[in-house]
This record gives sequence, structure tokens and C-alpha cells, in this order.
Amino acid sequence: MSDLRELYQEIILDHNKNPRNFGHPNHYMYEARGDNPLCGDKITVYLSLKNGIVNPIAFEGKGCAISMASASLMTEIIKGKTEQQAHHFFDYFHQLLTHDNPDAAPSDDQTYDILKILTGVKQFPMRVKCATLAWHTLMAALKHEKKATTE
Repeated sequence: MSDLRELYQEIILDHNKNPRNFGHPNHYMYEARGDNPLCGDKITVYLSLKNGIVNPIAFEGKGCAISMASASLMTEIIKGKTEQQAHHFFDYFHQLLTHDNPDAAPSDDQTYDILKILTGVKQFPMRVKCATLAWHTLMAALKHEKKATTE
């Protein structure tokens, strides 16, 4: 178990230090800004939809290692997925972090297992908002809303 925990910590540290899909893309259709006023994390998510597929997706922001790693992992997971799949991943991730007995992953897709990397933050309720900020911002962008908050 500690080996798995160490692996998860390494992945979080790597995504924080080397965030994937970080930056302001030249072309995008939707943009939303997320703010976690409790700790000061700020994230902007940019995405385009073509035939219901999210591509590209990118983010910019400043925040703690958890919020930046979560945003990086999120963009890796959501890129190339349908809008409906993005909603399923959000619902599953949100349940993982906010419910004592979350539902089982909705399919055999191993991508859902990647989301479990951040479940350790569940032990620290203040950090749950850090981990979910990017995801709430993604949902705002998909709804064509400009702002998201963890409040």
C-alpha cells in the first residue's frame, strides 16, 4: 500500500512540476475561470468542441500542487473525449472526493482509475476544493459559463 501511495505522490508531484496542456492556446471556443477563495487557487480552462469531442483543452493558473496536478491530469483525461464522457468523469471524480461510499467506476475504462490518484486529499476537506477546482471550471466552460467557484 505504501508503494502505491508513493507512486501516487510521484505522479502528483510530476504533474505539478511539469503540467501537461499548460498555457493559453491560440484557438479555442470556450473559456472559464475558476477561483478557490479559501486558498487562492486560480485556474482558467480553455477548450474547443468539434463534433462533440473536446480538443484541444488547456489550462493556465496558479495554485497549490494539488490544484495544478489535478488540472494537468484532467486535461490529459478529457482531451479527445466526448462532452458526455467529460460529464461522467466529473461526476465520478466528484463522488470519489465527496462521498464515503462512491459508486463503482461506470465502465471498464482504466482512465477512471487514474482519478483515484487524488483520493488521498479526501482526508483533508480543505484540499478537496483544490482538487476539484479545475473540474468545476471545466464544467463551467462546457456550459459556456465564464466563471466557476468552489463555494
